[in-house]
Formats: sequence, C-alpha cells, structure tokens
Amino acid sequence: MTYEEALQKINSRLRFGIKPGLERIEALCKKLGDPQKKPRFVHVAGTNGKGTTCTLIASVLTAAGYRTGLYTSPYVLDFRERFRIDGEMIPKAELIEEVKRVSPVADELEAAGDTVTEFEFITALAFDWFAQRDCDFVVLEADLTRRMSSIRRKLRPLRPFHSTTRRF
Repeated sequence: MTYEEALQKINSRLRFGIKPGLERIEALCKKLGDPQKKPRFVHVAGTNGKGTTCTLIASVLTAAGYRTGLYTSPYVLDFRERFRIDGEMIPKAELIEEVKRVSPVADELEAAGDTVTEFEFITALAFDWFAQRDCDFVVLEADLTRRMSSIRRKLRPLRPFHSTTRRF
C-alpha cells in the first residue's frame, strides 16, 4: 500500500458521514486492544483557541520530558499534521501501517452491519498509533460538533480544568 492509497482508504469513509453514538468507536478500539486506555489524555474543548491551546499544552509536556501525542483537526497542508508525537508528524510509513492495522477491523465491523465513519476510523488510528509509540500523554482537540466530547468518558483523563478566552 502506498501513502496515496492509505489516504484514499481513509477518505473513502467520508461517504458514511457522521453517525451519533459510541458503539462503533468502542467496538473498533476494543478490537484494537483498547489503545485509548494506555496514555493519559488532555481533552481541550471550546469555541476559540483550541488548536493553539493544544499545541501549547503539548509543547509544555514535551519540554517537561514526557512523550506527548497531539491530535488536532483539521489539517492545513498535510493530512499527517493531525497526528504528532513530540512535535513530529506521523511518518508516511507509519500511517500506512496504521491504516493496514485498522482497516481489517473496520471491515469486520462493517460486515457485521456497523459502518465505521471516517472520523471514527482516524480517531481509532490515532489512539492506536499513540499507544504503539508509548505516549505518556495525548492532547486532543474537540470540535464544535462535540463528536469527541462523548469519547472523553472513555479516556484516561487528567483532572478537569477549564480555560476561558475572552474577546476584548
């Protein structure tokens, strides 16, 4: 599989749109060995400044000596921007390997009648990559549709804290 074929495989799941519920992501992660249970998570939600806040938190954790994953959306130039460890994007070869690892599991769920969406696929892929690479912490950016907000209950979180950004 080439890098372009891996991206095509991921993007082919866009046709499934957004589907409420945690059943598919839970089943997908369970079949991958529950990778979301390995690292600790910082989950950042809000309307403004999430990307900057996530990048800052990840940078501080990395500078403190922790192996730190960062999962953000959307990307600007390269799909791999969404997945970083210690500031470095997922290498193309590792993205290909993750797609090869997650695809058969997603296909198995699909054969059983549970269609895995693009968002669920790449989230499971990210969780698996971060776990495989032994991240101590993962910083996750939540989007405005709150697709990931419900997922946070399934993660190993730090103590909750809130940051407020005001416009002046």
